[in-house]
Amino acid sequence: MTSVSKIETDELHLQGDVDRSVDPVFELDHVCHSYGRNQVIFDVCLSVWPGEVVGLVGDNGAGKSTLLKIFAGYQQPTSGQLKFLGKPVDFKTPADARALGIEAVYQDLAIVDQLNLWQNFYLGKELTKKVGPVNVLDRKEMRRKTLSALSELGLTRIRSADEPVWALSGGERQSVAITRANHFGAKLLLLDEPTAALSVRETRNVLSSIREARNQGLGVMYIDHNMSHVIPVADRIVLLEHGRIVRIIDRGDVSVEELQDLIAQKPNLEK
Repeated sequence: MTSVSKIETDELHLQGDVDRSVDPVFELDHVCHSYGRNQVIFDVCLSVWPGEVVGLVGDNGAGKSTLLKIFAGYQQPTSGQLKFLGKPVDFKTPADARALGIEAVYQDLAIVDQLNLWQNFYLGKELTKKVGPVNVLDRKEMRRKTLSALSELGLTRIRSADEPVWALSGGERQSVAITRANHFGAKLLLLDEPTAALSVRETRNVLSSIREARNQGLGVMYIDHNMSHVIPVADRIVLLEHGRIVRIIDRGDVSVEELQDLIAQKPNLEK
């Protein structure tokens, strides 16, 4: 398991306070979810504001991944209401969520190995230019903008937008996916274990990518089992237990050790 040193933690500061006078970018209003007769999410009310990172934590089987799938349109709630920027929405497919600007980045599905960097970066959003009577791909501009976006993030090792994706480290792959979502105007970024199995340096780069997305005004929902990764970047930490929110903790109100203890002791659901 990797960890973030004190120096790295200090450098991952967040800029400014979250503005909660505006509508949340996404909201779950008394949401429940069942698989047949097995109820796994119970009356969850949860909001993510623009420019806010919400860390979603809990033991295995707490319901974290199911909640993330509801945000991303992979699962539909059995009851309750979803709201996007204050308006009710009803996602039938993940494409419905993506059309509104909700991007999910999963550990194994962030980018496509068979494509190079610029092809991954512009996948589904290719730039074209007129050549005579026809439109053709503007490869030069896509290469330039891809390198510019990655350079701004600090991925200076990457020298060419034609570099194959399989040559990237795990942390670089995650950072590319997060930067892509930010570049194309995503409103909400969903991250499921983005630092799993990464080195300390790669973890630092991914956490910096999350911080930059937050500072650019994206809402971020972030699942991680490593509390030393969650605490430096989260504005709020939501503790989930058996499909219920049992506690919401503001940034700075809990240490890594205290948060680990809260998860391990399985808080009383009657409180």
